[in-house]
Amino acid sequence: PDFLKAIAEPPDGQPVAVIAEFKQSSPSRGVIASGLKPEEVAEQYAASGASCISVLTEEQFFGGRIGYLERMGRAGLPLLRKDFIFHQLQVMETASTPASALLLIVRLTPDARTLRVLREQAEAYGMHAVVEVFDPADLDIARESGARIIQVNARDLDTLKTDRQACLDMAKFRREGEVWIAASAMSAGAHLREAAEAGFQAVLMGTALMDGGKPGEKLAAILEETI
Repeated sequence: PDFLKAIAEPPDGQPVAVIAEFKQSSPSRGVIASGLKPEEVAEQYAASGASCISVLTEEQFFGGRIGYLERMGRAGLPLLRKDFIFHQLQVMETASTPASALLLIVRLTPDARTLRVLREQAEAYGMHAVVEVFDPADLDIARESGARIIQVNARDLDTLKTDRQACLDMAKFRREGEVWIAASAMSAGAHLREAAEAGFQAVLMGTALMDGGKPGEKLAAILEETI
């Protein structure tokens, strides 16, 4: 499935497209939810209004598995592989899965040339590359690499603190032809509306959906708040 097409325009009745994440734990929260089957969560997200699914595959800090992509792909939504990707072999590995897109993080690979090589390799395999930034300096590097899908993380990866307003304020730098995603600290319908008003086309939600062990119900309730 085409990841970019799925996030470029929100579904009817939604202010933004939602990339719903399967995340069982994180460094900032520890265990968020356990015992959930990836394929069942994917079906819940597909039935509850998600446009895409973000799949944590990083094992040490997030408890992910690359095999989750195969299991969650059966729901039919575009998948974003979310991991610490910095090498061409990882892009090749991602291309061997059902993933439609992968995440590249400027703070992890703060070199425009390397980012460009990874992005172009992903695109050669038929995938999209989401390039994550935190501040204007990151954005300059992302643009130098040719990124067209920009994800703004409200979480400072150096301190793990979140600032949702700082994330929203970044949208003033958006240019024509770019698709922007707001990530982290999104947990309510009002947050989705504010992201849309700021200029974002999509939001990525993980912890807010997984917390409590009923991700599909959480997503449906949040989207109901936006009506």
